[in-house]
Amino acid sequence: TDLKVTGIDFLKSENSRLHHTDAYNIKNLVVRRGQAFQLQLSFSRELKAADKLALRFGIGEKPMKIRGTLVSLKPRQEQDLSGWQISIVKNSGKECLLSVTSSPGAPVGIYTLNVKTGTNIYKPQNNAVYLLFNPWCEADVVFLADEAQRKEYVLNDTGYIYVGSAYNIYDKPWNFGQFEEFILDACMYLLDKSELKLSNRRDPIFVSRAMSALVNANDDNGVLLGNWSGNYSNGTSPTDWIGSVSILQKYYKTKKPVLYGQCWVFAGVLATVMRCLGIPSRCVTNYNSAHDTEENLRVDIYLNELGEKLNSLSFDSTWNFHVWNDVWMKRTDLPAGFDGWQAIDSTPQEQSQGIFQCGPCPVKAIREGDVYLPFDSKFVYAEVNADQVYWVVKKVNGKDKYIKISTETQGIGVNISTKAVGQDKREDITMQYKFPEGSEEERKAMQKASSFIRPSGIVPRARFAFTVPVDDVISNPGVLQETVSKTGLQLEITNKEALYPGNPLELAITVKTSTPGSWTINLVGSCQLQSYTGKVEASLGYVKETIKLEGKSETHVPLKIAADAYMRTLASVEDEVLVHITAIAEVQGMDDKLTKETTMKFEYPPITVQMPETAKLNKEFACAFIFKNKLNVPLDNCKLLVEGLGIFKMAEFDEGDVKPGRIIKSEIICTPTRLGKKKMVAKLTSTQIKGISAEKAITIT
Repeated sequence: TDLKVTGIDFLKSENSRLHHTDAYNIKNLVVRRGQAFQLQLSFSRELKAADKLALRFGIGEKPMKIRGTLVSLKPRQEQDLSGWQISIVKNSGKECLLSVTSSPGAPVGIYTLNVKTGTNIYKPQNNAVYLLFNPWCEADVVFLADEAQRKEYVLNDTGYIYVGSAYNIYDKPWNFGQFEEFILDACMYLLDKSELKLSNRRDPIFVSRAMSALVNANDDNGVLLGNWSGNYSNGTSPTDWIGSVSILQKYYKTKKPVLYGQCWVFAGVLATVMRCLGIPSRCVTNYNSAHDTEENLRVDIYLNELGEKLNSLSFDSTWNFHVWNDVWMKRTDLPAGFDGWQAIDSTPQEQSQGIFQCGPCPVKAIREGDVYLPFDSKFVYAEVNADQVYWVVKKVNGKDKYIKISTETQGIGVNISTKAVGQDKREDITMQYKFPEGSEEERKAMQKASSFIRPSGIVPRARFAFTVPVDDVISNPGVLQETVSKTGLQLEITNKEALYPGNPLELAITVKTSTPGSWTINLVGSCQLQSYTGKVEASLGYVKETIKLEGKSETHVPLKIAADAYMRTLASVEDEVLVHITAIAEVQGMDDKLTKETTMKFEYPPITVQMPETAKLNKEFACAFIFKNKLNVPLDNCKLLVEGLGIFKMAEFDEGDVKPGRIIKSEIICTPTRLGKKKMVAKLTSTQIKGISAEKAITIT
């Protein structure tokens, strides 16, 4: 009689445990390439040596052997040329246990399986098998040797994205959620949408570049639409997201861009997509990130005579922070030495090959100054290495004169941060991106990079640069270094009290000199509110004083901003804002000028999360979120967002207006569905304040 297949058992629980895919919330079998998985076949009779048996795995619309998109595996014959392997583990009675190993270079995606016996073809139910990249497999180009790193960069579904400013770093808890319902399907949809040739889907270089384009909506109706306008009324404000799950689920359901993202949201979603597909990934925050539209390694900053930043003039800008991703892979397309971390960025800033995409760019190439290597290494190099040039714009006889006051060579690209492996703390990875400031290696890397990047003249590049006649540029850059040592002029900016919204901002500028002589110093200091991209939202106040100092001495100049001066702006802008202070000191009778700027963040009362430290699988427990408004201003239109991956879906509580002193408490009853250490993340937003978040861990046994 004919041999017929009567059933297939995909042995999902055993296979997925061995392939580290057991967390995916999906009915189908999910396996990683280059690693064996087993299938149990049931036949109408015992399998004999003479029987013809072929397992056929196909990917794409029209699987074909010649294209490598159809693999036909015959257990008793020579090895298949595709690099896949099959063998019989055990054949007894009508049951046959088979072992299948895909090629470590197979295209990633959804394969359909059918089994051919003689002329009969058997199509099982749920016959889609998902094949992912495999960081556990040495022959896979994404192989990562360290188990703790694989746990962090592939399997961890929670983490932090670092925000704030260079000297006020804080963590934003983020739920990556790569194993949640529909997330894997959303990633497979993006792979299809990318229109990558199936042969290019085997290569994480092509896949990561395509995904950096698809996570933003700019060219291709991708996942997220960027918005930095401060008005998000027809979507979700970028500060309101606490993870990638609701974004990718909504995108997969509607197939339309989700509103709205800013850089940390793009990076959070791209990390989810990479980890979900099996490419190790981390979120990287660069503080004082240069957004330099000309690749000329210079950011020009224009100040008025009070030291206030002039938004309208600048083409380029320094963002307080910018977040992108690193992905781990071998660079088979490059000379040796550039394997390992590669930077990719899905925030739409500049087009690359006509599309808003960025990377992968070897982090080692950034460090060494090899900015000719693909992809987009000049752009990333400038983000971490540009110089800042400060110009004061003065009216002289009714005409604007541009006076160059200083060049800051060490302020850009500092405290580059990511979450540490296996710990809830920050790891500083600046040294992976650049040599120590001032070292011989750094100088060599800078020279190499500069030879490929257009050198910049010293004419200011303002929006209307062509209208600035060269004789209006007053600049003698050579004088700066030696005169600073004549007076030893130094500036420091501090806050006397923590900056709580609703309280006056008590700031101070300290002016110091350190060399003998009497010095008369003109000081201006100004305070502005700005968004994280450096965009000025409001000017709050300034101080202007003339100070006399003798020899080695110092003086404090207070700068106090009343609450009324900024509360209205806090309530009218839908972004989280930072307090930005700029000081300019000029020694009379000398060419000695100095600028100093710093950014500080507001402090907020905390959210407390109350729940047990452990809970049992599928058993209910209660979790309470408590917030007391300790500020002396009401918080209007408060919303509490909470999410616990593997415990409960995202929930939102409308809390209305919370007056000073009022306590709000929300409770949720949850039933954990997954084992291990899980995290609750809570976030409170209001008209005035956007940035209060908290998290707490619980172990499910």
